[in-house]
Amino acid sequence: MAEVLVYVDHVDGAVRKPTLELLTLARRIGEPVAVALGNGAADTAGVLAEHGAVKVLTADAPEFAEYLVVPKVDALQAAFDAVSPAAVLLSSSAEAKEIAARLAVRIGSGLITDAVDLEAGDQGPVATQSAFAASYTTKSRVSRGVPVITVKPNSAPVEPAAAAGAVETLAVTFSAAATGTKVLSRTPRESTGRPELTEAAIVVSGGRGVNGAENFAVIEALADSLGAAVGASRAAVDAGWYPHTNQVGQTGKSVSPQLYIASGISGAIQHRAGMQTSKTIVAVNKDAEAPIFDLVDYGVVGDLFDVVPQLTEEINTRKG
Repeated sequence: MAEVLVYVDHVDGAVRKPTLELLTLARRIGEPVAVALGNGAADTAGVLAEHGAVKVLTADAPEFAEYLVVPKVDALQAAFDAVSPAAVLLSSSAEAKEIAARLAVRIGSGLITDAVDLEAGDQGPVATQSAFAASYTTKSRVSRGVPVITVKPNSAPVEPAAAAGAVETLAVTFSAAATGTKVLSRTPRESTGRPELTEAAIVVSGGRGVNGAENFAVIEALADSLGAAVGASRAAVDAGWYPHTNQVGQTGKSVSPQLYIASGISGAIQHRAGMQTSKTIVAVNKDAEAPIFDLVDYGVVGDLFDVVPQLTEEINTRKG
């Protein structure tokens, strides 16, 4: 069976959930070979083997931390040359999509971004994508070279499948461009204790109807009761009620959780573009004609300040 390269997203050896989802998808089309780079790369082998990686290629060098994406592209190209894979899979983060694009140019291959599903095909892997603000679903395949595909988080389940996970050191020769852009400083993101927005299984978002920064406490309380991430519409962000990093939509982040709860959000096409691929959508809005209700699986017509606290209380009661 052909091998499939999977780029590992990890922090000091702690593998992030989207990578485990990629391993599930990779097993549909071949044998996963994971590529882990940077500090703690070797520490990823155990969990990667538990989720189907037959081999783990690791490399660590100062360049991965001190410079931008080019050293990682060099390493992934080295892995590509060593393995000759049937496909290369990466998660659809901003950095990974840049790595994917640069790799595709180097190896002369087609690129598919933001896939939401992947299956084997007679002429190569077939990727499912959402197009035009998720109004259409398309199926695509790369017609030239080895497919390079990025996949949205929460597009596949995490399915353990024990494999060898043999660790091999990857020899990397860095190109002249690798040290072209140096990272001068880093500021750690302040932790809220909540899941990462783009990776969360549940997202609770607030919009214009929240009517003030202080009222987002109602949205946060519901999110915390569910172990969810907090999102916001562009209207709420533009008003200064919530940080831009939490914006969901065409000009914000794209999410695809198992459950998306929209509170006080009208459902403009720009917002729908960032959340329409959610598996189950629930909306709370006092306007029965709000466009969001055309999209939802469950809708509640009512004042969010009456509905959301009751929902939070009920969840906490059941948990208790």
